[in-house]
Amino acid sequence: MLAKPKDHALQTKALEVLTQRSGRRGLARLLPFLGPAFVASVAYMDPGNFATNIAGGAQFGYLLLWVILSANLMAMLIQFLSSKLGIVTGKNLPEHIAERWPKGVVWFYWLQAEAIAMATDLAEFLGAAMALSLLFGIPLWMGAVLTAGFTFAILGLQSQGFRPLEAVITALVAVIALAYVVQLFLSHPGPEFVQGFIPRFQGGESLYLAVGILGATVMPHVIYLHSDLTKNRIPTESLDLKRRLLHYNRMDVVLAMGFAGLINMAMLAAAAATFFFTGRSEVADLEVAYQTLTPLLGPLAAVAFGVALLASGISSSVVGTLSGQVIMQGFVGFTVPLWLRRLITMLPALVVIWIGYDPTAALLLSQVVLSFGIPFALIPLLVFTAKPEIMGELVNSRWVTAVGWLIALLIIALNLYLLFQTLVGR
Repeated sequence: MLAKPKDHALQTKALEVLTQRSGRRGLARLLPFLGPAFVASVAYMDPGNFATNIAGGAQFGYLLLWVILSANLMAMLIQFLSSKLGIVTGKNLPEHIAERWPKGVVWFYWLQAEAIAMATDLAEFLGAAMALSLLFGIPLWMGAVLTAGFTFAILGLQSQGFRPLEAVITALVAVIALAYVVQLFLSHPGPEFVQGFIPRFQGGESLYLAVGILGATVMPHVIYLHSDLTKNRIPTESLDLKRRLLHYNRMDVVLAMGFAGLINMAMLAAAAATFFFTGRSEVADLEVAYQTLTPLLGPLAAVAFGVALLASGISSSVVGTLSGQVIMQGFVGFTVPLWLRRLITMLPALVVIWIGYDPTAALLLSQVVLSFGIPFALIPLLVFTAKPEIMGELVNSRWVTAVGWLIALLIIALNLYLLFQTLVGR
Protein backbone atom coordinates (compact mmCIF):
# COMPACT_ATOMS: atom_id res chain seq x y z
CA MET A 1 0.00 0.00 0.00
CA LEU A 2 1.49 3.32 -1.09
CA ALA A 3 1.80 6.08 1.49
CA LYS A 4 -0.69 8.95 1.17
CA PRO A 5 -0.47 12.48 2.68
CA LYS A 6 -2.27 11.38 5.84
CA ASP A 7 0.18 8.50 6.13
CA HIS A 8 3.10 10.92 5.96
CA ALA A 9 1.60 12.89 8.87
CA LEU A 10 1.39 9.69 10.90
CA GLN A 11 4.95 8.75 9.97
CA THR A 12 6.14 12.18 11.11
CA LYS A 13 4.49 11.70 14.52
CA ALA A 14 6.00 8.23 14.85
CA LEU A 15 9.48 9.43 13.93
CA GLU A 16 9.20 12.24 16.49
CA VAL A 17 8.58 9.60 19.15
CA LEU A 18 11.38 7.34 17.89
CA THR A 19 13.89 10.21 17.81
CA GLN A 20 12.71 11.37 21.25
CA ARG A 21 11.54 14.75 19.96
CA SER A 22 7.90 14.21 20.91
CA GLY A 23 6.21 15.62 23.98
CA ARG A 24 3.43 13.03 23.84
CA ARG A 25 2.83 10.76 26.81
CA GLY A 26 0.99 7.51 27.47
CA LEU A 27 -1.46 6.33 24.81
CA ALA A 28 -0.83 9.40 22.64
CA ARG A 29 2.80 8.33 22.38
CA LEU A 30 1.87 4.77 21.44
CA LEU A 31 -0.99 5.61 19.07
CA PRO A 32 1.05 6.19 15.86
CA PHE A 33 2.38 2.64 16.11
CA LEU A 34 -0.95 0.88 16.69
CA GLY A 35 -2.74 -0.57 13.70
CA PRO A 36 -0.99 -3.36 11.78
CA ALA A 37 -1.47 -5.97 14.52
CA PHE A 38 -5.13 -4.97 14.94
CA VAL A 39 -5.66 -5.57 11.22
CA ALA A 40 -3.95 -8.95 11.53
CA SER A 41 -5.91 -9.78 14.70
CA VAL A 42 -9.16 -9.78 12.73
CA ALA A 43 -8.15 -13.14 11.30
CA TYR A 44 -8.10 -14.46 14.87
CA MET A 45 -11.75 -13.50 15.37
CA ASP A 46 -13.20 -14.59 12.04
CA PRO A 47 -16.39 -16.68 11.60
CA GLY A 48 -14.27 -19.83 11.71
CA ASN A 49 -13.49 -18.96 15.33
CA PHE A 50 -17.20 -18.62 16.00
CA ALA A 51 -17.83 -22.10 14.59
CA THR A 52 -14.98 -23.84 16.44
CA ASN A 53 -15.45 -21.98 19.73
CA ILE A 54 -19.21 -22.54 19.85
CA ALA A 55 -18.79 -26.21 18.94
CA GLY A 56 -16.05 -26.58 21.56
CA GLY A 57 -17.99 -24.80 24.29
CA ALA A 58 -21.30 -26.55 23.57
CA GLN A 59 -19.80 -30.04 23.44
CA PHE A 60 -17.09 -29.86 26.08
CA GLY A 61 -17.89 -26.90 28.31
CA TYR A 62 -14.79 -25.00 29.40
CA LEU A 63 -12.47 -27.93 28.58
CA LEU A 64 -10.71 -26.28 25.61
CA LEU A 65 -10.09 -22.81 27.08
CA TRP A 66 -6.45 -23.78 27.55
CA VAL A 67 -6.20 -24.48 23.82
CA ILE A 68 -7.34 -20.93 23.01
CA LEU A 69 -4.87 -19.48 25.53
CA SER A 70 -1.99 -21.57 24.16
CA ALA A 71 -2.86 -20.77 20.55
CA ASN A 72 -3.06 -17.07 21.36
CA LEU A 73 0.38 -17.05 23.01
CA MET A 74 1.74 -18.80 19.93
CA ALA A 75 0.05 -16.19 17.74
CA MET A 76 1.72 -13.35 19.64
CA LEU A 77 5.18 -14.73 18.93
CA ILE A 78 4.41 -15.64 15.32
CA GLN A 79 2.85 -12.29 14.43
CA PHE A 80 5.65 -10.38 16.12
CA LEU A 81 8.23 -12.28 14.08
CA SER A 82 6.28 -11.60 10.89
CA SER A 83 6.02 -7.88 11.62
CA LYS A 84 9.69 -7.83 12.67
CA LEU A 85 10.75 -9.29 9.31
CA GLY A 86 8.93 -6.49 7.48
CA ILE A 87 10.34 -3.74 9.69
CA VAL A 88 13.96 -4.91 9.63
CA THR A 89 14.26 -5.92 5.97
CA GLY A 90 11.65 -3.77 4.22
CA LYS A 91 10.31 -6.88 2.45
CA ASN A 92 7.43 -9.22 3.21
CA LEU A 93 7.69 -12.98 3.77
CA PRO A 94 6.53 -14.05 0.25
CA GLU A 95 9.12 -11.71 -1.29
CA HIS A 96 11.91 -13.29 0.77
CA ILE A 97 10.78 -16.79 -0.24
CA ALA A 98 10.62 -15.79 -3.92
CA GLU A 99 14.14 -14.31 -3.78
CA ARG A 100 15.87 -17.13 -1.92
CA TRP A 101 14.21 -20.43 -2.79
CA PRO A 102 14.08 -22.43 -6.07
CA LYS A 103 11.42 -21.40 -8.56
CA GLY A 104 9.56 -24.71 -8.35
CA VAL A 105 9.33 -24.43 -4.56
CA VAL A 106 8.11 -20.83 -4.87
CA TRP A 107 5.31 -21.84 -7.25
CA PHE A 108 4.31 -24.68 -4.92
CA TYR A 109 4.26 -22.19 -2.04
CA TRP A 110 2.11 -19.81 -4.04
CA LEU A 111 -0.41 -22.51 -4.97
CA GLN A 112 -0.77 -23.86 -1.43
CA ALA A 113 -0.98 -20.31 -0.03
CA GLU A 114 -3.74 -19.49 -2.52
CA ALA A 115 -5.61 -22.66 -1.52
CA ILE A 116 -5.32 -21.71 2.14
CA ALA A 117 -6.46 -18.17 1.35
CA MET A 118 -9.54 -19.56 -0.41
CA ALA A 119 -10.34 -21.78 2.59
CA THR A 120 -9.99 -18.69 4.77
CA ASP A 121 -12.25 -16.66 2.56
CA LEU A 122 -14.86 -19.41 2.59
CA ALA A 123 -15.20 -19.07 6.35
CA GLU A 124 -15.21 -15.29 6.34
CA PHE A 125 -17.67 -14.81 3.50
CA LEU A 126 -20.08 -17.50 4.68
CA GLY A 127 -20.03 -16.09 8.20
CA ALA A 128 -21.06 -12.58 7.12
CA ALA A 129 -23.72 -13.92 4.73
CA MET A 130 -25.15 -16.11 7.50
CA ALA A 131 -25.21 -13.17 9.92
CA LEU A 132 -27.20 -11.00 7.49
CA SER A 133 -29.58 -13.89 6.82
CA LEU A 134 -30.13 -14.50 10.54
CA LEU A 135 -30.50 -10.83 11.52
CA PHE A 136 -32.79 -9.73 8.70
CA GLY A 137 -34.43 -12.95 7.53
CA ILE A 138 -33.09 -12.66 3.99
CA PRO A 139 -31.94 -15.60 1.81
CA LEU A 140 -28.34 -16.68 2.24
CA TRP A 141 -27.48 -15.76 -1.35
CA MET A 142 -28.73 -12.21 -0.78
CA GLY A 143 -26.58 -12.00 2.34
CA ALA A 144 -23.63 -13.04 0.18
CA VAL A 145 -24.31 -10.24 -2.31
CA LEU A 146 -24.56 -7.64 0.47
CA THR A 147 -21.36 -8.95 2.05
CA ALA A 148 -19.56 -8.45 -1.25
CA GLY A 149 -20.82 -4.86 -1.40
CA PHE A 150 -19.66 -4.06 2.14
CA THR A 151 -16.26 -5.60 1.43
CA PHE A 152 -15.78 -3.60 -1.77
CA ALA A 153 -16.68 -0.38 0.06
CA ILE A 154 -14.13 -0.97 2.83
CA LEU A 155 -11.42 -2.03 0.38
CA GLY A 156 -12.00 1.28 -1.40
CA LEU A 157 -10.50 3.02 1.65
CA GLN A 158 -7.09 1.85 0.46
CA SER A 159 -7.04 4.85 -1.86
CA GLN A 160 -6.88 7.06 1.26
CA GLY A 161 -3.83 5.28 2.69
CA PHE A 162 -3.41 2.68 5.40
CA ARG A 163 -4.76 4.64 8.40
CA PRO A 164 -8.47 4.87 7.38
CA LEU A 165 -8.55 1.14 6.65
CA GLU A 166 -6.90 0.38 10.00
CA ALA A 167 -9.44 2.61 11.77
CA VAL A 168 -12.46 0.87 10.20
CA ILE A 169 -11.07 -2.59 10.96
CA THR A 170 -10.36 -1.60 14.57
CA ALA A 171 -13.90 -0.21 14.92
CA LEU A 172 -15.33 -3.55 13.71
CA VAL A 173 -13.14 -5.37 16.25
CA ALA A 174 -14.59 -3.10 18.95
CA VAL A 175 -18.12 -4.07 17.81
CA ILE A 176 -17.25 -7.77 18.21
CA ALA A 177 -15.84 -7.12 21.69
CA LEU A 178 -18.88 -5.14 22.80
CA ALA A 179 -21.22 -7.85 21.53
CA TYR A 180 -19.40 -10.47 23.58
CA VAL A 181 -19.41 -8.31 26.68
CA VAL A 182 -23.21 -8.43 26.33
CA GLN A 183 -23.12 -12.20 25.74
CA LEU A 184 -21.01 -12.84 28.83
CA PHE A 185 -23.19 -10.60 30.98
CA LEU A 186 -26.31 -12.47 29.91
CA SER A 187 -24.88 -16.02 30.04
CA HIS A 188 -23.20 -15.72 33.50
CA PRO A 189 -20.26 -18.19 33.14
CA GLY A 190 -19.58 -19.98 36.43
CA PRO A 191 -16.32 -19.92 38.43
CA GLU A 192 -15.56 -23.46 37.23
CA PHE A 193 -14.31 -21.92 33.98
CA VAL A 194 -10.84 -21.73 35.58
CA GLN A 195 -10.63 -25.54 35.24
CA GLY A 196 -10.66 -25.01 31.47
CA PHE A 197 -7.07 -23.81 31.65
CA ILE A 198 -5.83 -27.25 32.78
CA PRO A 199 -4.41 -28.96 29.64
CA ARG A 200 -6.34 -32.13 28.81
CA PHE A 201 -8.56 -33.76 26.17
CA GLN A 202 -11.64 -35.98 26.26
CA GLY A 203 -11.41 -38.31 23.28
CA GLY A 204 -10.71 -37.83 19.59
CA GLU A 205 -13.56 -35.39 18.99
CA SER A 206 -12.14 -32.89 21.48
CA LEU A 207 -8.74 -33.20 19.77
CA TYR A 208 -10.38 -32.61 16.37
CA LEU A 209 -11.97 -29.42 17.71
CA ALA A 210 -8.70 -28.39 19.37
CA VAL A 211 -6.88 -28.58 16.04
CA GLY A 212 -9.76 -26.65 14.46
CA ILE A 213 -9.38 -23.98 17.16
CA LEU A 214 -5.65 -23.88 16.47
CA GLY A 215 -6.33 -23.51 12.75
CA ALA A 216 -8.82 -20.74 13.46
CA THR A 217 -6.44 -18.93 15.80
CA VAL A 218 -3.00 -19.15 14.17
CA MET A 219 -3.75 -18.07 10.61
CA PRO A 220 -1.24 -18.65 7.80
CA HIS A 221 -2.49 -15.87 5.52
CA VAL A 222 -1.89 -13.14 8.13
CA ILE A 223 1.61 -14.47 8.78
CA TYR A 224 2.26 -13.40 5.19
CA LEU A 225 0.20 -10.20 5.48
CA HIS A 226 1.64 -8.80 8.72
CA SER A 227 5.15 -8.63 7.27
CA ASP A 228 3.73 -6.52 4.44
CA LEU A 229 1.73 -4.19 6.71
CA THR A 230 4.86 -3.14 8.60
CA LYS A 231 7.51 -3.04 5.88
CA ASN A 232 7.00 0.57 4.76
CA ARG A 233 4.66 1.90 7.41
CA ILE A 234 7.28 3.76 9.49
CA PRO A 235 10.47 4.20 7.42
CA THR A 236 13.59 3.89 9.56
CA GLU A 237 17.21 3.52 8.52
CA SER A 238 19.37 3.42 11.64
CA LEU A 239 19.71 0.33 13.80
CA ASP A 240 18.81 2.30 16.94
CA LEU A 241 15.55 3.56 15.44
CA LYS A 242 14.64 0.06 14.27
CA ARG A 243 15.16 -1.27 17.81
CA ARG A 244 12.83 1.38 19.20
CA LEU A 245 10.30 0.73 16.46
CA LEU A 246 10.35 -2.99 17.29
CA HIS A 247 9.64 -2.10 20.93
CA TYR A 248 6.47 -0.21 19.98
CA ASN A 249 5.57 -2.86 17.43
CA ARG A 250 5.77 -5.50 20.15
CA MET A 251 3.26 -3.51 22.20
CA ASP A 252 0.94 -3.33 19.17
CA VAL A 253 1.11 -7.12 18.80
CA VAL A 254 0.58 -7.89 22.49
CA LEU A 255 -2.39 -5.53 22.78
CA ALA A 256 -4.08 -6.68 19.57
CA MET A 257 -3.50 -10.40 19.99
CA GLY A 258 -4.31 -10.28 23.70
CA PHE A 259 -7.59 -8.58 22.86
CA ALA A 260 -8.34 -11.23 20.23
CA GLY A 261 -7.55 -13.98 22.72
CA LEU A 262 -9.94 -12.58 25.30
CA ILE A 263 -12.72 -12.40 22.70
CA ASN A 264 -12.13 -16.02 21.69
CA MET A 265 -12.22 -17.14 25.31
CA ALA A 266 -15.44 -15.18 25.76
CA MET A 267 -16.96 -16.96 22.77
CA LEU A 268 -16.20 -20.40 24.16
CA ALA A 269 -17.16 -19.50 27.74
CA ALA A 270 -20.49 -18.01 26.64
CA ALA A 271 -21.24 -21.09 24.52
CA ALA A 272 -20.36 -23.39 27.43
CA ALA A 273 -22.53 -21.49 29.94
CA THR A 274 -25.45 -21.18 27.52
CA PHE A 275 -25.50 -24.60 25.85
CA PHE A 276 -23.30 -27.18 27.61
CA PHE A 277 -24.50 -26.49 31.15
CA THR A 278 -28.16 -26.38 30.08
CA GLY A 279 -28.03 -29.80 28.43
CA ARG A 280 -27.86 -28.53 24.86
CA SER A 281 -24.43 -29.88 23.93
CA GLU A 282 -25.68 -30.76 20.45
CA VAL A 283 -25.72 -27.05 19.49
CA ALA A 284 -22.75 -26.76 17.13
CA ASP A 285 -24.49 -25.03 14.25
CA LEU A 286 -24.30 -21.22 14.07
CA GLU A 287 -27.90 -20.90 12.89
CA VAL A 288 -29.17 -23.18 15.66
CA ALA A 289 -27.04 -21.28 18.19
CA TYR A 290 -28.59 -17.98 17.09
CA GLN A 291 -32.14 -19.36 17.25
CA THR A 292 -31.53 -21.02 20.63
CA LEU A 293 -30.18 -17.88 22.27
CA THR A 294 -33.53 -16.03 22.24
CA PRO A 295 -35.49 -18.52 24.40
CA LEU A 296 -32.48 -19.07 26.67
CA LEU A 297 -31.07 -15.57 27.15
CA GLY A 298 -33.50 -13.25 25.35
CA PRO A 299 -33.49 -11.46 21.99
CA LEU A 300 -30.64 -9.12 22.97
CA ALA A 301 -28.24 -12.07 23.19
CA ALA A 302 -29.25 -13.32 19.73
CA VAL A 303 -28.88 -9.85 18.18
CA ALA A 304 -25.47 -9.39 19.85
CA PHE A 305 -24.36 -12.73 18.45
CA GLY A 306 -25.57 -11.85 14.95
CA VAL A 307 -23.96 -8.40 14.99
CA ALA A 308 -20.65 -9.84 16.19
CA LEU A 309 -20.73 -12.49 13.47
CA LEU A 310 -21.48 -9.84 10.84
CA ALA A 311 -18.65 -7.52 11.98
CA SER A 312 -16.32 -10.50 12.09
CA GLY A 313 -17.23 -11.75 8.63
CA ILE A 314 -16.97 -8.38 6.88
CA SER A 315 -13.71 -7.29 8.54
CA SER A 316 -11.98 -10.65 8.09
CA SER A 317 -13.14 -10.83 4.48
CA VAL A 318 -11.37 -7.53 3.81
CA VAL A 319 -8.21 -8.78 5.51
CA GLY A 320 -8.39 -12.05 3.58
CA THR A 321 -8.54 -10.19 0.27
CA LEU A 322 -5.55 -8.02 1.22
CA SER A 323 -3.63 -11.16 2.23
CA GLY A 324 -4.38 -12.81 -1.09
CA GLN A 325 -3.02 -9.82 -2.94
CA VAL A 326 0.21 -9.88 -0.90
CA ILE A 327 0.57 -13.62 -1.52
CA MET A 328 0.16 -13.32 -5.29
CA GLN A 329 2.35 -10.26 -5.72
CA GLY A 330 5.07 -11.48 -3.38
CA PHE A 331 5.41 -15.03 -4.69
CA VAL A 332 4.92 -14.64 -8.44
CA GLY A 333 5.24 -10.90 -8.99
CA PHE A 334 1.90 -10.07 -10.54
CA THR A 335 -1.32 -8.65 -9.25
CA VAL A 336 -4.97 -8.29 -10.16
CA PRO A 337 -7.44 -5.58 -9.13
CA LEU A 338 -8.77 -6.17 -5.61
CA TRP A 339 -12.36 -6.20 -6.88
CA LEU A 340 -11.51 -9.05 -9.29
CA ARG A 341 -9.72 -11.00 -6.59
CA ARG A 342 -12.74 -10.49 -4.32
CA LEU A 343 -15.05 -11.89 -7.01
CA ILE A 344 -12.81 -14.93 -7.60
CA THR A 345 -12.44 -15.81 -3.92
CA MET A 346 -16.21 -15.51 -3.44
CA LEU A 347 -16.78 -18.51 -5.71
CA PRO A 348 -16.25 -21.33 -3.15
CA ALA A 349 -18.70 -19.70 -0.74
CA LEU A 350 -21.25 -19.20 -3.51
CA VAL A 351 -20.87 -22.88 -4.51
CA VAL A 352 -21.47 -23.97 -0.90
CA ILE A 353 -24.63 -21.83 -0.82
CA TRP A 354 -25.82 -23.05 -4.23
CA ILE A 355 -25.45 -26.80 -3.46
CA GLY A 356 -27.05 -26.36 -0.04
CA TYR A 357 -24.09 -27.69 1.97
CA ASP A 358 -24.26 -27.00 5.72
CA PRO A 359 -22.45 -23.63 6.16
CA THR A 360 -21.31 -24.41 9.71
CA ALA A 361 -19.85 -27.76 8.64
CA ALA A 362 -18.02 -25.93 5.83
CA LEU A 363 -16.68 -23.42 8.36
CA LEU A 364 -15.34 -26.15 10.66
CA LEU A 365 -13.75 -28.04 7.77
CA SER A 366 -12.10 -24.86 6.49
CA GLN A 367 -10.45 -24.31 9.89
CA VAL A 368 -8.96 -27.80 9.90
CA VAL A 369 -7.63 -27.19 6.37
CA LEU A 370 -6.11 -23.91 7.58
CA SER A 371 -4.17 -25.64 10.32
CA PHE A 372 -2.32 -27.67 7.68
CA GLY A 373 -1.10 -24.46 6.05
CA ILE A 374 0.45 -23.02 9.20
CA PRO A 375 3.83 -24.85 8.98
CA PHE A 376 4.33 -23.71 5.37
CA ALA A 377 4.20 -20.09 6.49
CA LEU A 378 5.87 -20.57 9.86
CA ILE A 379 8.95 -22.55 8.81
CA PRO A 380 10.37 -19.96 6.35
CA LEU A 381 9.54 -17.20 8.85
CA LEU A 382 11.65 -18.95 11.49
CA VAL A 383 14.44 -19.67 9.01
CA PHE A 384 14.70 -16.09 7.73
CA THR A 385 14.41 -14.30 11.09
CA ALA A 386 17.21 -16.54 12.46
CA LYS A 387 19.67 -15.61 9.68
CA PRO A 388 22.14 -12.78 10.53
CA GLU A 389 22.70 -12.12 6.80
CA ILE A 390 19.02 -11.18 6.53
CA MET A 391 18.28 -9.63 9.93
CA GLY A 392 21.71 -8.25 10.82
CA GLU A 393 22.08 -7.41 14.51
CA LEU A 394 18.30 -7.77 14.97
CA VAL A 395 18.42 -11.51 14.31
CA ASN A 396 16.30 -13.68 16.61
CA SER A 397 17.86 -14.86 19.84
CA ARG A 398 18.42 -18.60 20.20
CA TRP A 399 15.60 -19.02 22.70
CA VAL A 400 13.09 -17.27 20.42
CA THR A 401 14.10 -19.51 17.53
CA ALA A 402 13.88 -22.59 19.78
CA VAL A 403 10.37 -21.69 20.99
CA GLY A 404 9.33 -20.96 17.40
CA TRP A 405 10.49 -24.38 16.21
CA LEU A 406 8.79 -26.04 19.17
CA ILE A 407 5.51 -24.38 18.11
CA ALA A 408 6.00 -25.49 14.50
CA LEU A 409 6.74 -29.10 15.53
CA LEU A 410 3.72 -29.15 17.85
CA ILE A 411 1.40 -27.95 15.09
CA ILE A 412 2.80 -30.50 12.61
CA ALA A 413 2.41 -33.32 15.16
CA LEU A 414 -1.20 -32.33 15.91
CA ASN A 415 -2.02 -32.21 12.22
CA LEU A 416 -0.52 -35.65 11.57
CA TYR A 417 -2.48 -37.09 14.49
CA LEU A 418 -5.65 -35.42 13.21
CA LEU A 419 -5.08 -36.89 9.74
CA PHE A 420 -4.62 -40.35 11.28
CA GLN A 421 -7.77 -39.98 13.39
CA THR A 422 -9.75 -38.82 10.36
CA LEU A 423 -8.59 -41.76 8.23
CA VAL A 424 -9.31 -44.43 10.85
CA GLY A 425 -12.48 -42.70 12.08
CA ARG A 426 -12.40 -40.57 15.18
